[in-house]
Amino acid sequence: MDEAAGRTRTERLAAEIAEAIVTGALAPGHRLDEQALADQYGVSRTPVREALRQLGTSGLVEVRPRRGAVVAQVTPAQLAELFVAMAEIEATCARLAAQSMSPLERRRLDALHEVMADLAATGDAGAYARANTTFHGAVYAGAHNAVLADFALSLRRRLQPYREAQFRQDGRLARSHAEHGAVVAAILAGRAEEAHAAMLRHVTLVESAVEGMLVRGA
Repeated sequence: MDEAAGRTRTERLAAEIAEAIVTGALAPGHRLDEQALADQYGVSRTPVREALRQLGTSGLVEVRPRRGAVVAQVTPAQLAELFVAMAEIEATCARLAAQSMSPLERRRLDALHEVMADLAATGDAGAYARANTTFHGAVYAGAHNAVLADFALSLRRRLQPYREAQFRQDGRLARSHAEHGAVVAAILAGRAEEAHAAMLRHVTLVESAVEGMLVRGA
């Protein structure tokens, strides 16, 4: 198997384990046995080990030297703080993108938004989640501020499992795409404050979707 295929398998495995944690199927404190997970998902221990390492960077998993990995305890208050920070950083990136994006960057953002309409319509949550990461990354880059982009990416890595899991909810893809539409329209028109408000609202609604998912999973 080539490197790209192996990386895709590891990312897919990390997403499946993350969803089990986020939805409560794997409870806080649960020991994540590499061999048991390998058997469950029909893979070797190597991608499991790499997937757990990736989840460790997001805070979902605690990897303890010589003691293995366990599901981390993330309190509602901690999650709320992360989402508040994420909303403010992304909204600032959107405001700056409306001011600073080049014509080519704006066209590419608009084209990606159109592609995501088809993914939302077909209900392809996995493909939509990957495109969503690219979409938000384009807004970070479009702000043309490397420090802000670095903060945004760091926060996104910690919240990524939650942001991806919420796409499994009925109707969430269509709502997400509509929320993106308001952000894109403001950025394309150069309306900075409107872009800020639209992105702030979008991330706040993502948080609400995550909260609803966690309540149902409790």
